[in-house]
Amino acid sequence: MTSPLTEIPDYLLAEMFLRLPDSEDLVRASTACVSFYRLAGDDSFLRRFRRLHVPSVLGFLQAGGMFRPTMPPHPFAPAARAVARAADFYFSFIPSRCHWTVQDIRDGRVLLARDLRQEERALAPVFRDLTVCDPLHRRYVLLPPVTDDLAASLEHPFPMVRPARCKPFLVPLSEEEATAGETAFMVILVAHCITSLAAFVFSSNTGQWQAAASKRWSDLGLGERDMAEMSQVHPFILSRHYAYGCFYWDWVEFGRKKLLLLDTRKMEFSTADLPPGEWTYEGIAIVEAGEGRLGIFGFHCETPSDLIYTVARNKGESPSHWQMEKTISLDSRYRYFVKDITQRYLFLTRREASCLFNEVVGYFSMDVKTLQLQRVYQEQHYFMNEAYSYINFPPSLLSSRRI
Repeated sequence: MTSPLTEIPDYLLAEMFLRLPDSEDLVRASTACVSFYRLAGDDSFLRRFRRLHVPSVLGFLQAGGMFRPTMPPHPFAPAARAVARAADFYFSFIPSRCHWTVQDIRDGRVLLARDLRQEERALAPVFRDLTVCDPLHRRYVLLPPVTDDLAASLEHPFPMVRPARCKPFLVPLSEEEATAGETAFMVILVAHCITSLAAFVFSSNTGQWQAAASKRWSDLGLGERDMAEMSQVHPFILSRHYAYGCFYWDWVEFGRKKLLLLDTRKMEFSTADLPPGEWTYEGIAIVEAGEGRLGIFGFHCETPSDLIYTVARNKGESPSHWQMEKTISLDSRYRYFVKDITQRYLFLTRREASCLFNEVVGYFSMDVKTLQLQRVYQEQHYFMNEAYSYINFPPSLLSSRRI
């Protein structure tokens, strides 16, 4: 006999499945029967499910490949342990004898660059080899090299520096791009030269690199001191943020109150000022505050244990009017540092306030919507200096339906 449950229309089943607490419950429900599995694996349904559910904080992946899963009592600790057991974070599934280093992570996908030995640097190409991989499903895509004509278009690169002063990173897909296919991805490569900036874009849809943006430092409206210092800093060590289609880089750690912007919709570089106030070198985080407005988390000199949340009054990537939204008081016995930011989570480390160079004594995530602070890791390590937050389960790169 046909079960009454299987006679429920798909659109009602989808609404029921969307109300499941998390992805683990969805996986269990999908194993009940073929029709449930087909619905739960549908691309459009999965996009709706991911939008409605809080991303999983699964841990941190160091540049060299060491994975440190989220620890109890964090609610995602069981899922993190499962990922640590199932995934290959040493990337042994990539058929190459070279060593790979982590450059960026987005939605469980990892961007890697070939790590050059010292003797290889003098003969190295302008840009390093790159690959995007899914360590959970053990799938990868080797990116083609940036063509010689694109590399030659760099204006006044730093002499004797090979590879170039550049930083590759993954780009969040728009709703339209995500609809086109869960396997799509995009990589941007930003190069710092002596007199200019350049950006190159790789799209998995075209399989090619293309020049995307270029700007002379002198055309960014910077003072001589700002221009000199910003052009000399390697992009690898700058903090990067993303909101409303724009990437932001800040120089707060170096005492500058300027932001560098790359608008991925227009593919244009520009600069903006930070909100007024003495922002400290403990770091800032730029987030989407809703209604097209930017928000900034950071610390001020007057109250080093208070996390300040400031929101722009007007919309746009370079707002001019700001207002303090709220102050989150943290434990005054410690000094906190902003270490990473995703579209949903702010990650903080803390040290003993009595000594600036004490070891890290805690790693925390803060939901930027609810402002809930949770410990994700406790052991004393310096690994967060070169670690990337691993958030959410990846859609597989090369297969169609994956939960």
